[in-house]
Amino acid sequence: MAATLSAMVELGSTAPAFSLPDVTWGSQVALSDFTGFKGLLVIFLSRHCPYVQHVKTELGRLGRDYAGRGLAIVGIASNDVRSYPDDAPGRLKELAASEGWRFPVLFDETQEVARAYHAACTPDYFLYDRDFKLVYRGQLDSSRPGNGVPVTGSDLRAAASALLAGQPIPRGQRPSLGCSIKWRP
Repeated sequence: MAATLSAMVELGSTAPAFSLPDVTWGSQVALSDFTGFKGLLVIFLSRHCPYVQHVKTELGRLGRDYAGRGLAIVGIASNDVRSYPDDAPGRLKELAASEGWRFPVLFDETQEVARAYHAACTPDYFLYDRDFKLVYRGQLDSSRPGNGVPVTGSDLRAAASALLAGQPIPRGQRPSLGCSIKWRP
């Protein structure tokens, strides 16, 4: 399987605005809906990618563990569904339900949001502070499909916990690794 590293966008960058349909609850969700939270985690994901399949249970745990603690989470799916129909809204809704994800999963049909965020792979993680300034972009943890390292979310959890506690975010951030975003021709 070919792997792509995240782009490691510059820390301090402002989260690009978005307004996208949520495949899980059928509403429209915008960046501005997350005003008032201590932080926002944006995860670019897909259903078909083996890297996302590898961490999907941990994504559910993240949603449950950080619920009510001031961290909002949103998933965004941007793959070309004509070439990858398993990433279509209905299939994403099934994945979210089967994994008990408590966060909205948005469908970026035009791929404009993925481009604005410089998302490169799935999964690709972007953690923002209350002012929507980027404080972490990198891997969930060191686990990869087939490497035998347990999925714990340790890197991302350390950053999120530090953010919520008002402590410095770890600076030794390593890029996420996953399937490339499947861009439309």
